[in-house]
Amino acid sequence: MARVFGRGIYVCAALALFMQTAAAAETIRIGVLNDQSGVFADNGGVGSVAAAKLAAEDFGGEILGQKIEVISADHQNKPDIAASIARRWFDTEGVDVVADGAASSAGFAILEVARQKNRIFVISGPGSSDFTGKSCSPVSFHFNYDTYALSKLTSEAITKAGGDSWFFVTADYAFGHALQRDATRFIESAGGKVVGSAAHPLGTADMASFLLQAQGSKAKVVGLATSGADVQTAIKQAGEFGIVEGGQKLAGLLVFITDVNVLGLKATQGLQIATSFYWDLNEETRAWAKRYFAITGGKVPSMVQAGVYSGVHHYLAAVKAAGTKDPTAVAKKMHEMKVSDMYNKDVVVRPDGRVLHTMYLVQVKKPDESKYRYDYYKVITTSPGEQAFRPMSEGNCPLVNN
Repeated sequence: MARVFGRGIYVCAALALFMQTAAAAETIRIGVLNDQSGVFADNGGVGSVAAAKLAAEDFGGEILGQKIEVISADHQNKPDIAASIARRWFDTEGVDVVADGAASSAGFAILEVARQKNRIFVISGPGSSDFTGKSCSPVSFHFNYDTYALSKLTSEAITKAGGDSWFFVTADYAFGHALQRDATRFIESAGGKVVGSAAHPLGTADMASFLLQAQGSKAKVVGLATSGADVQTAIKQAGEFGIVEGGQKLAGLLVFITDVNVLGLKATQGLQIATSFYWDLNEETRAWAKRYFAITGGKVPSMVQAGVYSGVHHYLAAVKAAGTKDPTAVAKKMHEMKVSDMYNKDVVVRPDGRVLHTMYLVQVKKPDESKYRYDYYKVITTSPGEQAFRPMSEGNCPLVNN
C-alpha cells in the first residue's frame, strides 16, 4: 500500500509539472529580476515591474493568441541568488525573457544562465560596458546606459572644463570598477589625471573615511563611481564635510532622477548627470510618464525603469514579427528590427547587443528654477548613440569580427 501511495504522489507531481509546463507554453512570460529591497530598489525595483507591465499593455496583454504575463523576484544583489532564480524560472516556470538585472555582478550571473539556457536577457539596470564587450552573447541586449557612455559624457566634459585632477570614491564591485576604469580613460585623454581612489562596500551607511581621503587628496573633482542609495549617502555626507564649500567639485557619474528626488534640489543643484531618459523630454515621454504615475502612485520614472519598458516592448514587438516566441528566432529579429517606442525612434541594435540610445548630459536645476513636480533637469548636450557608446571595434566582443 505504501508503495502504491508513493507512486501516486510521484504521478501527481509529474502531472502537475506537465500541466504547469503546458500552461507556460501558452503564455509569454516576462520575469523582472532585480533589487526590490536594497540600494537599487528606488531606481529599479517594483518600478521596473510596472514599466514591464506598461509594455505588455501596449500589446493588449496578448500576442499570437498567448497571454503576456509579468512576474518578478528580488535577488538582493547577490549573484548566487540571481543565478538560482533565473535557472528555476527557465527550467520549471516557463519564463521566456528576463529583464532589468540591477547590480552588474548579479547581471553577469543572470547572463551566464541565460546563455546556457538560450533565453533572452534584456539588460537595463546593470551598467558595466563588458556586457557588450568580452561578455557579450547572442541572447543579451543592453538597453540604457553603460559605464563607457556615462564616463564619456560626464568625466570628459568636467575635465575639459578645468576639473583636471580626480579622486574616485568607487563601489567595490563590477560596476564601480568598470565605471572608474572607463572614466579614467576619458579623464586622461582630456589631459587630466586620477590622483587616487577609495573603494567602498555595497550598501554602506558611512562614507566618512572614503570622503575624507578624497578631501585630503586636494583633487579638483571627487568622482562618485557608485549609484543607488550609496550615491545618495555619498552626496549627503559630502555636504556634511563641506567638500564643495572647500573648493572641490562633486561629480556623480551615475545619479538617477530618483536620487535627485530623495536628496532634493538644494543638495543636488548644479550636478551634471548623464542619462538616456528624462520623463519631461517631449510630449510622448510625458504621456508615458502619466501612465507610469498612474500605476505607481505618482513616482518619477528612472532611466532603468524606462529601459526595462523599452527592452520588453522591443522583445514583444520581435515576438509578434517573428510569429513565434522561440528564443533563437526572437533574438535574431531583435537584432534585425530597430527599437521604436516612446523615447526611441528607429534606434539600431548592434551585433554585440548594444542598443544605441541617445544620451543626454543634463544639469540639475536650482530650486527656484523648478516650476512643477519633477521639473529637475535642463539638457546641456544631446549625444547620438553612435557617438556616446564605445565603438564596436574596441569592445572585444567575441561575436564580432573586429
